[in-house]
Amino acid sequence: MFHLLTISGLFDLKIVDLVDIILFAILLYEVYTLVKGTAAIRIFIGIIAVYLIWKVVKAFQMQLLSEIFGQFISVGVIALIVVFQPEIRQFLLMLGNTRIIINPRRRFIFWKIKINDPIVENIDAIVIACQKMAETKTGALIVIARESQLRSFVQTGQIIESKISDLMLETIFFKNSPLHDGAVIISGDTIIAARCILPVSKQDNIPSWYGLRHRAAIGLTEKSDAIAIIISEERGTISCSVEGKLKERLSPAELSDFLVNAFSK
Repeated sequence: MFHLLTISGLFDLKIVDLVDIILFAILLYEVYTLVKGTAAIRIFIGIIAVYLIWKVVKAFQMQLLSEIFGQFISVGVIALIVVFQPEIRQFLLMLGNTRIIINPRRRFIFWKIKINDPIVENIDAIVIACQKMAETKTGALIVIARESQLRSFVQTGQIIESKISDLMLETIFFKNSPLHDGAVIISGDTIIAARCILPVSKQDNIPSWYGLRHRAAIGLTEKSDAIAIIISEERGTISCSVEGKLKERLSPAELSDFLVNAFSK
């Protein structure tokens, strides 16, 4: 009654087995989307690689390697709890969120309603602010979050929770403003925080004339999938950092096209 398929006694799949596979796939997918765009994704992929290697050496009865990898995996569970503490906490919070199914920006199982990110509607305001600040040589660092919500960096700054507008961005980075030093973090259609502290890149090949804003932008985008926009106080130019790489001397139109392409996918 509970058997779904039986082929010559070689393939015997029960309803419970099918449910088990589906639930495991959902769990694995949610974990992947949780760490996607962060430095933790590399650790996650490394763990899967070690587990697969352990299974292979165990199947070939390589006793020494099997024992070593087995001990590594058993002891490594405690280390993983420490390493993935922020992600585990976020995952548990996500499971406890009763609005997860009705949230139009969440994925449900393997289907996703294709909608533009709310940031798309505010790109003009961001570009206008960048253009005006470049013309007046007002230094600025604007971070736009994507999959990674950058909560650890948000906590280092001043929470604002304001709607995006060119006037608000210009006011924040006005030279006499107490919030102008540091980065602004934007998520969706909201300016989440200002005066945020970002990690500085340790790359050796960064030109010496780049200031802390450029190095911080590169440093953040090395560790996350965020996009960082930099307005140079010395040169009045607009630059953009993605995946640890810098796109220099962008015109307002080029910046607009880049942001539209990045957030309309």
